[in-house]
Formats: sequence, structure tokens, C-alpha cells
Amino acid sequence: MLCIYHESTDPYFNIATDEYILKNLEEDCFMLWRNDNAIIVGKYQNTLSEINYDYVKEHNIAVVRRISGGGAVYHDLGNLNFSFTKSGRDSSLTDFKKFTQPIVDVIQRLGIDARFEGKNDLMIDGKKFSGNAAHIYKNRILHHGTILYASEMRNVSEALRINPVKYTDKAVKSVPKRVTNISEHLKSPLTLDEFTKILMDYVISIYPDSKMYQFTDEDRRKIQQLRDEKYATHQWNYGTSPDYNFKKAVRTKGGLLEMNLDVSKGVIEQVKIFGDFFSERGIEEIEQALTGIHHEESAIRTALSPFEINKYFSNIEVDEIIEAMF
Repeated sequence: MLCIYHESTDPYFNIATDEYILKNLEEDCFMLWRNDNAIIVGKYQNTLSEINYDYVKEHNIAVVRRISGGGAVYHDLGNLNFSFTKSGRDSSLTDFKKFTQPIVDVIQRLGIDARFEGKNDLMIDGKKFSGNAAHIYKNRILHHGTILYASEMRNVSEALRINPVKYTDKAVKSVPKRVTNISEHLKSPLTLDEFTKILMDYVISIYPDSKMYQFTDEDRRKIQQLRDEKYATHQWNYGTSPDYNFKKAVRTKGGLLEMNLDVSKGVIEQVKIFGDFFSERGIEEIEQALTGIHHEESAIRTALSPFEINKYFSNIEVDEIIEAMF
């Protein structure tokens, strides 16, 4: 087994790395890695319905869709991620408990009662510290998971908080659970770097054929290409979301503004605007301008730029229209 310390903290690059290993390296792999602030959404989720858009924008949090299913998770540098990529043809390939057992073993050795519970979670005292997901490609599986070690819990809750009234869709929904950091349960202080080394050493000890691996220049070039052409694109992260209906109202100086959108494959197919604001011109022109564009802020600003907005929405700013659309 190839064992990899992945030093990149670029969320787009790291999620691309998982896919690259799965589809390009023939040997089994175990990788430990961390992401800078990011929300990682499941393959079949509606991205915008899983994130607190305003908070994500304000705090410059990356949003990345992975190739595995499951729910949305928040990553920061206090969270350690692990990936197993293995070949095989039996049912054990999708055994979540088997792949997470090394994590449980290490944490239990630290004197913490960590357990596998439910379908794919690791828990301490009824609180979740690890969520896991998997993706099968031909005869190989990618199993990856989070390990909340010293994450900023306020960011975890705020970044994933969303008003359920805004979106109506049939996408896979994340199920909120109480979460906890491993560091809060340690009897003696242990840095994340120290924990990472303990975990890597343990995995090496249980796989006798394991050896450390560093990505080649060619590996990095191909991962970068996959990052740029897929994982860093709006189309992948937002446009592949299932169809949805969006509704939101905001109170402005000019009155109440309510936006109703029908979105398919990330593109706004229909817009209806309601409210008690005053208008000199028919807002049908605005509705038409917003139809057929991506449900994405820069596209909306571009579509609105030719208009004198105050002629259509008295005392309402473009920023307030944007606020009502996310």
C-alpha cells in the first residue's frame, strides 16, 4: 500500500487528488490530507441548498463537489481527512466499518471511547467526529472521511446553516448531527501533527507491504489539470445540482422584494418577482434578463448591469436583489 502525506491545503486540488489516485494509480493507497476552509458537498446534492451562501461568501469559503455520495461537510485546518483507495471484487469494498476501523483503533488507544455507529459515522459520547463516503470505479473503491480534531465549531455550524424555506428539490439532504472535536476528549494534550503521525504509523504497521509515496511532477501536473478543468469550475460545483425551486424575500428601504426561481442544471429557467416596492418600468424586463443565465452571482450582476435598477425597483440596490436570489 502506498502511504501519502498530502501537503496541499487547496480544497479543489485535494478533491481532484482523490479522483486521480482512484483512476490512475494501480496500487492500493492511504492518504492523509487537510483542506483550508471549504464545504465539500456530496455528488447528488443541491449545492446552494446545503450552504449558508452569505456566510460562505463573507468568509471566502471554497465550495467543492466530490465524486462520492452522502452529505455536505465542513473542512478547515483543524480537520484531518483520510482516504483509502483499494482494488477488489468482493462486498468488503463497501464496508464502511472496515475502512474506519484503523481510525477507531487509534483513537481508542488514546483513551477515548470512539465507536462506529449508524451507516457511516464515527461517534464519541453520541457526538459525530467523522463522516464517511465512498465511490466505486470499475474494480476500485475510494473511501474517504473526515476527522474533526480541532475544528472551529462555530464555522462548522454557520457555514452549513441554511433556511429550508428557500429551496424545494429532490436532492439528497444532509442530516444535521451534534458534532465534537477529538481534542476535547484527550486526557493529555496532543497536537494535530502528532495525531497525524500516530495514525500514519499505525496504518503502516497493519499493512506490511506499505511504503511512503510522493507524487511525481507528472502526477501533480495531471491533478492540477483535473482541478482546473473540473473541480474548480462553477459547472461542476453548482451546475450539476438537481433541479430546484428557490424562493426568498428580503426587506429593503424600497419595500419587500421576493424572488421566485425555477433552476435546471444550474440555469435559471423562470423568474417571478413579487413585492410591495414601486417601479417606473415593468419588471418583466428584469425577469426576462435573468432567464437563461446561471444561478451564480457574477452572471446575475452581468445580466443586470445594462439596467437603471432604480427605474425598476425604487430605493432597492443591486446588492439587495443579489441577496434575494441566494
